[in-house]
Amino acid sequence: MAEQKATNVTWHDHRVSSADRQKLNGHKVAVLWFTGLSASGKSTVANTVDHKLHAIGKHTYILDGDNIRMGLNKNLGFSADDRTENIRRIGEVAKLFADAGVIALTAFISPYRADRDAVRALFPNGEFHEIYVNASLETCEKRDPKGLYKKARAGELKNFTGIDPNSPYEAPEKAELVLDANNKGIDELADDVIAYLKGKGLLDA
Repeated sequence: MAEQKATNVTWHDHRVSSADRQKLNGHKVAVLWFTGLSASGKSTVANTVDHKLHAIGKHTYILDGDNIRMGLNKNLGFSADDRTENIRRIGEVAKLFADAGVIALTAFISPYRADRDAVRALFPNGEFHEIYVNASLETCEKRDPKGLYKKARAGELKNFTGIDPNSPYEAPEKAELVLDANNKGIDELADDVIAYLKGKGLLDA
């Protein structure tokens, strides 16, 4: 847990509650935490789910790994400590989106189970939904749209998850939803997510 360095601060409750915002939006809040190897399809699935939810009038926003690292977290690298801080920060941002009544979709490798569990602990009301985009290393290497696996295999990228022995990917053990990204297409996977949300009653106020 990050150290609280500022001691002269006080939490301020809002007159408009999260429940009020959910009622106005017409749906429950949720943090959909997509995790998986690089090139597993996390961002593409998240974007497709976002598009489908937007089309039916739901309030959503995507927090994407690369985008966040170009702004909020641009001072962080890929060491174990930096990865942990990266996920801690985005967990706190996702919490703010949840408080705003939004369905937040996050697409991060988030390789360490402990880091994901720490984010889960921020959401005591069951608002956190870990979605494991399960694609094998072989599948991801075949896709390799950014050429990152090729560079990692050539030793040009250090700390690359799944390739560098110091950077393992710890698959979820208790994910709310596991997507079969080895055998299903993007639209199928997105529909699986939508079906899950409907089944949980999250798309109604």
